[in-house]
Parts: sequence; C-alpha cells; structure tokens
Amino acid sequence: MDLKAYTEKFYGEQCKGELKPVLEALRRLRAKGLWTEIVVLVIPTLNDGERELRELARFVKNDLGAEVPVHFTRFHGAYRLVNLPSTPISTLERAREIATAEGLAFAYVGNVPGHPGNHTYCPGCKAVLVRRTGMAVLQNRLVSGRCPECRRAIPGIWA
Repeated sequence: MDLKAYTEKFYGEQCKGELKPVLEALRRLRAKGLWTEIVVLVIPTLNDGERELRELARFVKNDLGAEVPVHFTRFHGAYRLVNLPSTPISTLERAREIATAEGLAFAYVGNVPGHPGNHTYCPGCKAVLVRRTGMAVLQNRLVSGRCPECRRAIPGIWA
C-alpha cells in the first residue's frame, strides 16, 4: 500500500486528501491478518525530512509491527512535480537507516536497480536471503520460509 507521506500537510497539499484514513486502512489490513507492505515514494523537500521519516517508522513499528516491510522508493520528476530533482540515493539510504534504527526489520531502498538495500536480509544473522534487481528476484535462499543460516522464520508469502 502506498503511504505518500506522514504529514497531513503533504496529504492536503499534494494529494487533496487526508493522512488519517490511510493510517486507519493500514491498521485494518494488519488487524485482519492480511500481508501488508508499504511503499513510500520519497520526494525531495516534500516528505524526506528526518523527523517525518522517523515518525513514519515509529508508526509502522508501534501500530503495524516491526516486521512490516517498508520500501523507500526513488522519485523521478513527472506530472506536477517536474521541477524537483530525482531523490538522491543517499536520502533513500538515510531513510532505510532511520527505519532500521527505529526497529523495523525489513526496510528497503527501491527504484535503484542493483542497490544492496533492495535485498532481503535476515534480521537475526544478517545473511542475504532474497537478492533482487528491480522487481525481479535473482535468488531466494529461504528454506520453508526460514533463514538457511540461523533458521529464523522470515514473515512473508513464500509459496
């Protein structure tokens, strides 16, 4: 599910909508036990502030669970935002670092082909479990949904 930002200001100005119903929809998906992943298109100057990223990560951890995957994806200027540059890769890496520091087990760098932040790592032993390039899976090392190194169960739909 797309989470465009973590401020009402962004939702009001950029989406002509509200943040609260999006957060409630995410909570309901998790409460029903549905597999949920979050995609955040990180847009320079609009939703890339450290405080906002930290609060977003805290919401995910506290309200949805530390093992909900969050994909911080790279923006490229288009449509109404052609005046903004592409998201610096360092900003996406910082977003991933913040999310990890806040306790999220599966934070990703997206829309940067070949970036190691696109892979899935075991939260326990840090082994690479799933290697990706873009949307393609290059290697899946999971064995019955577990890390082959430390045997930790990895949440997801693996069948």
